[in-house]
Amino acid sequence: MTLGGPMLVTEHLVLRPPAREDFEGWVAFHADPETMRFLGGVQPRAAAWRGICAMAGAWHINGFAMFSLIERASGRWVGRVGPWQPEGWPGTEVGWGIAREFCGKGYAREAAIASIDFAFDQLGWDEVIHCINPENTASIRLAERLGAVNRGPTALPAPFESERVDCWAQSAAEWKARRASL
Repeated sequence: MTLGGPMLVTEHLVLRPPAREDFEGWVAFHADPETMRFLGGVQPRAAAWRGICAMAGAWHINGFAMFSLIERASGRWVGRVGPWQPEGWPGTEVGWGIAREFCGKGYAREAAIASIDFAFDQLGWDEVIHCINPENTASIRLAERLGAVNRGPTALPAPFESERVDCWAQSAAEWKARRASL
């Protein structure tokens, strides 16, 4: 059973709101130190439960949140990518996080493109940002490939206020001008 909300289908992925059946993948993702290095650190199972519920709740309250990514070929949970703007966030973000075993397959890029299209076309956002730790070279490369420009350091709200992040951004007009070349 899934929550009501959009379902996006790409070449390799299904993007949909998080559901109960995603929980074990979500837990494994949040327990992996390498995956969580730039995403707030490892979380115990109970914190992961609260996180997936917060994401599902954001779909209900805001009408958007990150999607669960499901690999079409296997039906396995791959990660979470999509629009995100919790209280106090520095802007309208499309963020990404892919489980380590699925890294290097282009899934983050594929899902980010679909999510940015959704943010601009369905949510009507004027701008998309990506909050990225300056040491996270993989995410920086993806932001650059997506056409975002580094605007410099930005601040996140508690409990992430001590995290170092730069704000990578682009406008809807900039995205639409280069979208066909992605």
